[in-house]
Amino acid sequence: MIEFKEVTKRYGDVVAVDRVSFIAPPGHITGFLGPNGAGKTTTLKVLLGLAAASSGEALIDGTPYRDWESPARTIGGMLTADAFHPGRSGRESLILACQLLRLPRSRADEVIDEVGLSRREGRSRVGTYSLGMRQRLALGQALLGDPSVLVCDEPTNGLDPQGQRWLADLLTARAAQGCTVLLSSHQLTDVERIADRVVILAGGRLVVADTVAALREAHGDLADYYFHCTVGADRTPIEKVA
Repeated sequence: MIEFKEVTKRYGDVVAVDRVSFIAPPGHITGFLGPNGAGKTTTLKVLLGLAAASSGEALIDGTPYRDWESPARTIGGMLTADAFHPGRSGRESLILACQLLRLPRSRADEVIDEVGLSRREGRSRVGTYSLGMRQRLALGQALLGDPSVLVCDEPTNGLDPQGQRWLADLLTARAAQGCTVLLSSHQLTDVERIADRVVILAGGRLVVADTVAALREAHGDLADYYFHCTVGADRTPIEKVA
């Protein structure tokens, strides 16, 4: 389970994230929504130990990321598809990650298959990859430790419709196995078809955290509701924070 408790992150006088609290439970896909600049990536960086919270805490199964002895075996994070050396092959990149994580080299080939890259593509240099292929490689790196918690930031960027369907199937299967999945996007359509829970941020503040079913029952068209939450004039936080 992922849990944020009153997380605030300041950069000087700028409050990027303001007292954000919500949970992402195991066995579910939680869509983490908000426009560009809403504070989603900053929130995820706090979760993954890449930024220190100014106050509050972010926990993975009750423990901060930095306190896990082997965090990659518990939580897989995919924040960018541009962290690979362009001169190395995709397979080489994953093998290096396996060495750092003390995993067998064979795990690199397993995740190459899992994320839908061919063996030939795995042997090609990352500098020749399309954005969609780099997204698959980044997800593969997040999956190396077979984590029980998976965090993905804008994973559909660069994916064609077939790739988006593949990603939805993979994340759905992971959640069905009991994995906690937190899927960040600024596009409602990217997550509405697969997420069963939704968290919306606007201006660094939590607007709502609830199930998709409950939001549809209360508000009908989620596209209009999402627009109201993030672009409309009324951004008053909703009381229910599940």
